[in-house]
Amino acid sequence: MDYASTLWTLGVSFVLAALLGPLFIPLLRRLKFGQQVRVEGPQSHLKKTGTPTMGGIIILLALTLAFLKFSDRGLAFWSLLVASLGFGLVGFLDDYIKIALKRSLGLTAKQKLFGQLLFSVLFCFLLYRMGHGTTIGMPGTSWSIDLGWGYYLFVIVIFFASSNAVNFTDGLDGLLSGTSALAFGAFAFIALEATQQQSAIFSAAMIGAVLGFLVYNAHPAKVFMGDAGSLGIGGGLAAVAILTKTELLLIVIGGVFVIEMLSVIIQVASFKTRGKRVFKMSPIHHHFELTGWSEWRVVTTFWLAGLVLAGVGLILYKGI
Repeated sequence: MDYASTLWTLGVSFVLAALLGPLFIPLLRRLKFGQQVRVEGPQSHLKKTGTPTMGGIIILLALTLAFLKFSDRGLAFWSLLVASLGFGLVGFLDDYIKIALKRSLGLTAKQKLFGQLLFSVLFCFLLYRMGHGTTIGMPGTSWSIDLGWGYYLFVIVIFFASSNAVNFTDGLDGLLSGTSALAFGAFAFIALEATQQQSAIFSAAMIGAVLGFLVYNAHPAKVFMGDAGSLGIGGGLAAVAILTKTELLLIVIGGVFVIEMLSVIIQVASFKTRGKRVFKMSPIHHHFELTGWSEWRVVTTFWLAGLVLAGVGLILYKGI
């Protein structure tokens, strides 16, 4: 287990993201890549209108440079980059069309679906080339099942679920940066324990990148990550869980993201079937805001939940 390289990767990635912030934020502001805030959302968010977005470029650039510096060039290396940068590219195009080209809907649902499917399939191809096992195990038990070719369909589902769940979580200053750092921290430990050095290095690079970005994204945020960052983080998270053979453990470690996604599903299903809303607003972090919680209180509470869930995930992994 190479803890030294992992820590160096985290540190370098953090410094890169922290240094890139002052370069990119003024550029995004000059290009008028400002956030558009929903008028039906919390009124306190209206003052965020015009805050530079697409800051996910900072995360992905710092991640890539640090990962290139400390990783080995192999199939695992390329699969991790395909997942994070591929999904990040889909998010970047969506951001660019919405903000720079002034098309409010960005990519159409079919275009976004095609992009996510394309990079998921490419990741599956690399998995096949690696001879990656098609067995999944139940966390905390000895139970497992071999899905055969069905495993690749399962992988695609993981990518769609992870990227979209993480995307839903990106709604408050620093919320996703903090919760994703905690989730990747758990997976970095798992990867080291499983001697998956490339996954450990990648996780460390992502932790450093999101924490470096958090310097400028913490409340009050000077920049937002946009879909380029959230989809890139979601794709990378799915990839690490798959490569470390902890696919189902992602549900626990990424429990905050799961809750955010479920709140949206429940809200939509309830409104369409009963004409009533379960939450004041979804995703659920907005519900707590509208009940009177400050934005900082919501964010820190969700960070704490992410820390607890990451710890539970590690306990299940170790079988304690």
